[in-house]
Amino acid sequence: MSEPKVPPSALLADGIAAVPHHVAIIMDGNGRWAAARGLPRVEGHRRGVEALRRTIRAAGEIGIKVITIFSFSSENWSRPAAEVGELMGLLRRFIRNDLAELHKSGVRVRIIGERAGLEADIGRLLIEAEELTKDNTGLTLVVAFNYGARQEIARAARRAAEAVAQGTLNAQDITVDTVAGFLDTADLPDPDLIIRTSGEQRLSNFLLWQSAYSELVFVPANWPDFDRAILEGAIREYQQRERRFGGLSGTAAAKTGS
Repeated sequence: MSEPKVPPSALLADGIAAVPHHVAIIMDGNGRWAAARGLPRVEGHRRGVEALRRTIRAAGEIGIKVITIFSFSSENWSRPAAEVGELMGLLRRFIRNDLAELHKSGVRVRIIGERAGLEADIGRLLIEAEELTKDNTGLTLVVAFNYGARQEIARAARRAAEAVAQGTLNAQDITVDTVAGFLDTADLPDPDLIIRTSGEQRLSNFLLWQSAYSELVFVPANWPDFDRAILEGAIREYQQRERRFGGLSGTAAAKTGS
């Protein structure tokens, strides 16, 4: 992650929109990648960590400011115990082996998701990652761990209800911005672009509130094969779209006003 930054000139050609500020990725297809090669699922997860390293490096070089990865969902606990154990082991090794390099590269790490009930050493590693990098000003890496969007929204509703009960918030004053302020991502911008690998076309309980106006790009490659070229291809597709946020397109607005 210490290579010289490569200017994103190819993604900033004349007449093309800028690189998205915040890119979120649903890293899907590790198991399918392994199965296609006759390998155990764990090998797919290991190669997925390598893809993550490539992606973090590429995101910083391209000029993306925030990247969010869906690393482990609330529903993933239902997987076989051996696979869950291996995934926790990979998380431990990633933080222990990569955190120093991320810090050196100026990456700020943020963790979103439910932390109650996690193994003590996992909880400590998550805190260490955030504390060590909290003052960094480079790429922000948001790790959605033990995360589910419905669960996040429920937590936000509970926090709002507690504030009302304590008299610090009036129920009639609750707005969209109020709810957003109680989410795990309260200090983060909504994603401009969400990429899902493996060809599946659904959000799978990921950033449901924050993705209201995100552009969605689905790529056929499984996550272990993800690289800078695929990332740039998804960004180019994003750049061809017209983001209207519920309003009219520029052409339609001009016709309406004429």
